[in-house]
Amino acid sequence: QLHLVESGGGLVQPGGSLRLSCTSSGSSLDYYAIGWFRQAPGREREGVSCISSSGITTKYADSVKDRFTISRDLGKKTVYLQMNNLKPEDTGVYYCAADLHIIGDDVASREDEYDCWGRGTQVTVSA
Repeated sequence: QLHLVESGGGLVQPGGSLRLSCTSSGSSLDYYAIGWFRQAPGREREGVSCISSSGITTKYADSVKDRFTISRDLGKKTVYLQMNNLKPEDTGVYYCAADLHIIGDDVASREDEYDCWGRGTQVTVSA
């Protein structure tokens, strides 16, 4: 059974960096497309980035392009979200999620395509 766990959140100043990790304490997440989402206080959850199970295809929200990088390490069974040049508007709870139905180079863009979710990690960008 897939049980996703996020880590790496914290408090950082504007312009700083964080690297989030998504792992599974149950089955390996290597077989699945993974997405990162975030939810700021008082706002709906939004998609940030996603990666195919092959690692070949990646997508980013316009708000994070050229600042965030998603990647996966199959040996460590982990998906990362490297976040650079962080801004206060990046503040929120970050969730990783797995789509259990697509394989290969496909990615899932819509939130409702994801089947399994972690509990989230808090990211706060503030001076």
